[in-house]
Amino acid sequence: MIRSAPILSGVRARDLAQDLPTVRPDSDALAAARLIATHRLPGVAVVDADGGPVAVLPASQVLRFVVPTYIQDDPRLALVVDEATADRCAGALTGTRVRDLLPARGQRVELAAVDGAATALHCAALMARLHSPLVVVTDGGHVRGLLTAAHLLEVLLSASGADGSE
Repeated sequence: MIRSAPILSGVRARDLAQDLPTVRPDSDALAAARLIATHRLPGVAVVDADGGPVAVLPASQVLRFVVPTYIQDDPRLALVVDEATADRCAGALTGTRVRDLLPARGQRVELAAVDGAATALHCAALMARLHSPLVVVTDGGHVRGLLTAAHLLEVLLSASGADGSE
């Protein structure tokens, strides 16, 4: 099938952004983890008191905090950990704030955020470069919504005809 114009030429990040939950740096880390788990999110955006984006907290970063370093270094050790010990891992989040889960200032990567006018390809390129499972879509410095890699792939595959619908 030949298309005369790219189907995504007029699609912008603001069109693709989803209204997904956000958290603040002082939010309870266990509540944030439950939010990620309950909604099956790849992560959440961390916003300041004014609604401006601060960071992206990927679910993998929450796991990094929960799983003991010695098991991360050698995952085979997880095979010999008893169930009670494994169950206590999530307890590491108790009394912890979201800011404690974020990488130290010197280790933080660029914020995965785009203006609402960004193209789908711009969003995809940023996600790929930063290895981010989501991008924060802003308007006037405030979070308009979030765009997950899964949603973006769905849109890109559908537009290219590679979703199996042809």
